[in-house]
Amino acid sequence: MPELLTPEEVQKNLTQLPGWAQSGNAIIRTYSFKAYLDGVGFVNRVASAAEAADHHPDIALGYKQVVVTLTTHSANGITKKDFDLATDIEALV
Repeated sequence: MPELLTPEEVQKNLTQLPGWAQSGNAIIRTYSFKAYLDGVGFVNRVASAAEAADHHPDIALGYKQVVVTLTTHSANGITKKDFDLATDIEALV
């Protein structure tokens, strides 16, 4: 099972990912788009990256917004896997 990050490690990693914040045992970011279908396309790209990483976020698709929440369910908290996928997601925007 992946090792939980300390609160200090979480905060340090968040400084490298503008727009991301901690929310309980997860990290979260809201992305805004010009059109609904732009958000749908982004969700599909995130899904492909998540599948390749074998680490699956919770994704909420709304009108012109997508909320991505990352936590390592097996560890019940935030691990390096969450930050690795968040970094990959940032490259997809």
